[in-house]
Amino acid sequence: MNKTTLYGLAKCGTCIKAREWLDAHGVAHTFVDYRDEPVSAATLKAWAGRVGGWEKLVNRTSMTWRALPQERRAASTDAQWIKLIADYPALVRRPVTVTGNGEVTVGFSEKRYGERFA
Repeated sequence: MNKTTLYGLAKCGTCIKAREWLDAHGVAHTFVDYRDEPVSAATLKAWAGRVGGWEKLVNRTSMTWRALPQERRAASTDAQWIKLIADYPALVRRPVTVTGNGEVTVGFSEKRYGERFA
């Protein structure tokens, strides 16, 4: 079985739901709180590439995003996005699910998890 790792925030409601779903469906996984264990810049860049870009990795509807100064929301380079996430880890759409085969997805829905872990 492929190893599955969930990255998120321990108190995030969506991360809790995803972890409960995996437990209920017998999917072995580990959880990494990326506030406690920050994700490397190279990993963030790889995730962005696998999910369709920084705009897909970052939750631009969040309160954290909306509270940012306009110039911070204008990130356009990898370095700017990486710095933004380092400063505001809650910006990453949660959870980030990484399976042993390298597949990366963001967010949680029972339907998508059902398809992915069937």
